[in-house]
Amino acid sequence: MTDRFFVSRLNSLISLSGIVIFLKGMAMGLGDSVPGVSGGTIAVITNIYERLIFALGSIDSNAVRLLGRGKIAKFWGYIDGNFLSLLLLGILAGLLVSANTVLFLLENFPEPLMAFFIGLVLSSARILQSKYSLEKMSVWVLLFLGVFAAVCIGNLEPRGIADNSYFYIFLCGAIGICAMILPGISGAFILLLLGAYQFMLNALVTGNLPYISVFIMGCVLGLLVFSRILGWLLRNYHDYSFGFISGVLVGSAYFLWPWQHAISFYVDSSGIQQPLQTNHILPLNYTEMTGNSPWLGLAILAFFVGIILVNILNIMFDQKNVAEN
Repeated sequence: MTDRFFVSRLNSLISLSGIVIFLKGMAMGLGDSVPGVSGGTIAVITNIYERLIFALGSIDSNAVRLLGRGKIAKFWGYIDGNFLSLLLLGILAGLLVSANTVLFLLENFPEPLMAFFIGLVLSSARILQSKYSLEKMSVWVLLFLGVFAAVCIGNLEPRGIADNSYFYIFLCGAIGICAMILPGISGAFILLLLGAYQFMLNALVTGNLPYISVFIMGCVLGLLVFSRILGWLLRNYHDYSFGFISGVLVGSAYFLWPWQHAISFYVDSSGIQQPLQTNHILPLNYTEMTGNSPWLGLAILAFFVGIILVNILNIMFDQKNVAEN
């Protein structure tokens, strides 16, 4: 029975739909490697956000009970195990690939890369509007609140860590992971605001297992709790939730503005100076203030490529959904 279960799961994992989910997870991993982009944003772009939230929210006492009774097949189906496992593998693969692709582009062509992500985000926010109605004024209010919240978070001043207790690191993990599954908010940026980003990078590099373990436990708890909250909101206040999420997506373009001038720095775990606080500037003043090329033509092209890519993906997913139904 158990062997049959694992064979059937393996067959479903290597199916065409399984490969597509894996690639979506890889896109989430690539997105998470870019400051200002969250995995949640990529989940919205690839049309799996609701499924992800509901699958995470299904990991509850009933799931634990099924697993404890040895009902592996029912447990796996209950938590949408194929989807979650493939997505996780894709995310890990995306993070590995980013070292040679996205991070290279971020280091050498940050302006066109950020313009590309702005195109992705704004086009996704427009497409997302089909999932909810703007007929109610309250939905418009939440949309603008989402924009306002994202811009306000982008203007917050990062702080140096004042508390390296295990409890604080646990809280940072719980809060940071919540940002990662909320579209438009970068988990890495939230950790910078909390003062834990550099501390946790050093912990990873030095192999500080106690802090790494506590941070992971915080991430797991935050993920399980926040996914339930999001799932409840999506079920009971669907239009309001997506209105706010759309606003956060639009506001996240503020994070991604390609032409920024660093005014303060921090030293990463490799001893390289990285920008901490930045001012947004016009591309015409960019070279004068930073000494770097604005890559304006390439940035504009990348922006429209991002818009076109999202629309192509949306058409493909709609056709796939119609075929499956």
